[in-house]
Amino acid sequence: MIKISKRFIKRRAIKFEVFDGRKKIGRAYLYLIKNDLHKKPYGLLEDIYIDEKYRGQGIGTKLLNEVIKKARSLKCYKLIATSRFERKNIHNWYLKSGFKKYGYEFRIDL
Repeated sequence: MIKISKRFIKRRAIKFEVFDGRKKIGRAYLYLIKNDLHKKPYGLLEDIYIDEKYRGQGIGTKLLNEVIKKARSLKCYKLIATSRFERKNIHNWYLKSGFKKYGYEFRIDL
């Protein structure tokens, strides 16, 4: 008989925030995910955002570089960033920042 077992694994996340004075103008989340097939964790970058009034000033790139730096310092073997199909400008930004198109992401809303 086939049986499926479950167990919780350790997970961590880091929230990065960008401020102009006291005003929060940006954020990003780095989730650290452990996979038993690898000795090191991988990072998942989620919800990177800069307020529209502050875009085009390099702030998003600084934020992204901080996330990458942190993922490296935590010994992640890869960092995954996702984006919706219609966000072509973000896709180009990720490519310019050193990311590569690697595969597809599939999703089911629950």
